[in-house]
Amino acid sequence: MFGGQVAEVLVNEVPEDGYLLDVREDDEWRAGHAPDAVHIPLGTLGERAAEVPKDKKVYVICRAGGRSAQATMALNQAGWDAVNVAGGMQAWDHAARDMKAEDDGEPRVI
Repeated sequence: MFGGQVAEVLVNEVPEDGYLLDVREDDEWRAGHAPDAVHIPLGTLGERAAEVPKDKKVYVICRAGGRSAQATMALNQAGWDAVNVAGGMQAWDHAARDMKAEDDGEPRVI
């Protein structure tokens, strides 16, 4: 969708202590997310970008990679060092990386 314009990493290349920014909607986040991810929905990223550190690489994730690619492009254009997580939370789940839900159910990607 974005050609070679956005740097990407595979889910297994995201370091355990990396800054993971989840740009999905609230319902998607509640259903399941990486335990240490920071949640800022794409629609509010413009007004909340100051919450994202500029002194470290930002790994951006969504459900499949489209919204996070948009966020990655915008962050990089504004001076951040951001990279898109290829395949998003679907790939994260498939790779059996840790997930948690905000409700009592099993974490899942919706």
